Amino acid sequence: MTATFSPIAVGDSTENELITGEAVVLEVRHTSFLLRAAGALIDGLVTVIFIIGCFMLLGMLSTMIDMDAAIGQALSVAVVATGLVILPATVETLTRGRSVGRFTVGARIVRNDGGAISFRHALTRALVGVLELYLTLGGLAATVGLLNNRSRRLGDLLAGTYSQHERVPQIRRFIRPMPPELYGWAQIVDVAKLPEPLARRISQFLAQADRFTPESRFRVASELAAEVAPFTSPLPRVHPETLLVGVAAIRRDRDARALQARGRRLDALAPALMGTPHDFPQR
Repeated sequence: MTATFSPIAVGDSTENELITGEAVVLEVRHTSFLLRAAGALIDGLVTVIFIIGCFMLLGMLSTMIDMDAAIGQALSVAVVATGLVILPATVETLTRGRSVGRFTVGARIVRNDGGAISFRHALTRALVGVLELYLTLGGLAATVGLLNNRSRRLGDLLAGTYSQHERVPQIRRFIRPMPPELYGWAQIVDVAKLPEPLARRISQFLAQADRFTPESRFRVASELAAEVAPFTSPLPRVHPETLLVGVAAIRRDRDARALQARGRRLDALAPALMGTPHDFPQR
């Protein structure tokens, strides 16, 4: 029986990358289909409770003042419209894409460029949501969400939004020393700067390697080693996981030396940065 572990993404990760207007590449995580479904169920339950509560108050009010039937029907329509459209759109706008369900699963609705949504986006999503979430009991939203790589429902496609997952799991730090068979190789190897997504996947794999089955462990290590190969020269003839441990150790030592050198430079500049010109007194 295999232990449960977080999946390691291998291969191209461009679908999680966002290019800003300043040509800066940011890595963002979209909310998975299951988390979106859980958040939608929570929001739907909140909406149903709100509408039922309003109808109960409306019934008590109509009994107390002998309300006209036409006025009662108009108020009933207003309650449904408020619960299904006005309230969700207002909450999304004021909270910048959050809701009770999305707060629970750690998600937020953002524009395709990563910016905060406006009332126009929220209203479009709420109006389309009446069809795909309530009239079809979520069937249309589920079908559309399964057919695109960001789990976007029809309302997201029309509004130009998607659900961003903000609750990033904390990666457990796991430090492995340089393997003995790579001591000589470490003195001559040249390891170029790795892309951040690749470096993160290597760290996550090494932290969870003991929880893989032997077949999965070798397969994932081989795929990651193939991605590391273009950035490493020369390549040693070792097990793929041993190569990943060696590359991670070299990068860790190199980053530590860079931080130490930076600290020494800041210490040398401290008198000039903290002092006053021409012995001007401190006040």
